[in-house]
Amino acid sequence: MHFSVIDLFAGPGGLGEGFASLAGGSAFKIAVSAEMENSAHQTLQLRAFYRHIRSDAKALSAYYDFCNRDDAPHPKDLYPKAWRIAENEAQRLTLGVDADNKHLDSLLGERRLDPDRTVIIGGPPCQAYSLVGRARNKGKTDYVPENDSRHFLYREYLRTVHKYQPVAFVMENVKGILSARVGGRRVFDDILRDLSDPAVALGKRSGARYRIHSLVLPTYFDRNVDPEDINASDFIIEAERYGIPQARHRVILFGVRSDVPHDKVQTLSLMDSVSIDSALGDLPSLRSRLSKEDSLEAWREEVKKRAASLIKEAGRFEDLRGLKQEMEYHVSRVLAHSSTGGFRFRSSKKRVGSSPFHDWVRDGNLDVWLQHESRSHMPSDLARYFYAAAFGKVFYRTPKGHEEFVLPGLAPDHANWESGKFIDRFRVQLEGRPSSTVTSHIAKDGHYFIHYDPSQFRSLTVREAARLQTFPDNYFFMGNRTQQYHQVGNAVPSLLATQIANVVYRTIK
Repeated sequence: MHFSVIDLFAGPGGLGEGFASLAGGSAFKIAVSAEMENSAHQTLQLRAFYRHIRSDAKALSAYYDFCNRDDAPHPKDLYPKAWRIAENEAQRLTLGVDADNKHLDSLLGERRLDPDRTVIIGGPPCQAYSLVGRARNKGKTDYVPENDSRHFLYREYLRTVHKYQPVAFVMENVKGILSARVGGRRVFDDILRDLSDPAVALGKRSGARYRIHSLVLPTYFDRNVDPEDINASDFIIEAERYGIPQARHRVILFGVRSDVPHDKVQTLSLMDSVSIDSALGDLPSLRSRLSKEDSLEAWREEVKKRAASLIKEAGRFEDLRGLKQEMEYHVSRVLAHSSTGGFRFRSSKKRVGSSPFHDWVRDGNLDVWLQHESRSHMPSDLARYFYAAAFGKVFYRTPKGHEEFVLPGLAPDHANWESGKFIDRFRVQLEGRPSSTVTSHIAKDGHYFIHYDPSQFRSLTVREAARLQTFPDNYFFMGNRTQQYHQVGNAVPSLLATQIANVVYRTIK
């Protein structure tokens, strides 16, 4: 008998995908997923449809036709009954808005969920907690943390926990939550207290209490523990230690209802590291695009000119001799690339690497690479990307801003380029290591996500970013490309999520 899952602040469904995939989908089933952003909600709906029809060979074939062919009908037109089930599961809701809260409660009331067989998962929006978000807010003269509703969206999560008293919950957030303060109080301490006793936090008479566990250490918190007596960083999961090809560090809280017998929780099992080149090595190589008047001929001329200039200038520096040779080696390989990929990109497939990660993401039913399309770059950025990628190959690190982007033409047109604020403005992903954290910022530009292969002169595609977030290759992201990047960057890696789901299941089953 399965457990029902309420997925709040679901995004495109990374956390839910992990739970719904455990044991072939027999351990957990999504009762309702709630997401406010339209394109992410559309992605959730399509994925819910896929889960509901994956045991129906004919309907599954229609899903793959939609993935593989530009002219294929949308599966909802062929299987309206299954689509209505998916619509009923994946809801576009803005939690905290009274009407949407009431609609969620109505839906969950119809489900008649058994608290002993219900789990709540999700991560409240984290902009106000994140270090980047807090730095940005400091620049606003009228910014008052106590008035920022994003600090308190976790209370919508808390409200649902109190109302439905699930046997367990999982809440995810950024590391910045550990140091965030509002009104002089540490936000994380209050969140621990509130989640351990939601009734008291919400001013209610009674309700379930919870013990909140780390998933990587035996640390736990309950109402009898002083937050000052525990190390808050014990709740951080470093994803690269668990088979994820990305150095993504997030706070994960696992709450277990206090009446459930459990002396301790089995922690996540360490897994072999997966490097970015192992994760992406079987995807087709692409050339970048030019931001204006792109064509293969114009691109090749720009590449030749930029590469020749860099190689000539590098020859003037004795300590850049190895870099000069690296760039010389890759020029001919760069010019061999002709394709920029596509939304449904047909290219021969090869198998590179074998690991639980590869078993998780690959799908032999796909005839195409979904959403593997290079973005457009300014010619000056092409030079910076080429330089940074070659630098990474030679020195095994990304070059540091104005200190090491020393060749003429590489400095961007920023008045404070040499201030030290842009030390990591251009960040190359390094072969042999997990990638840096994929964030929603990838939607704005590719400067932080330069491809490790100098011959590709570009930033990562949506599919490459999705691979680093361990979304299966058959995961179809709706919306335009910017929205797809946002969805991927904000998600929980689904392969990590299924490992979390396994710990949850073993604890409460």
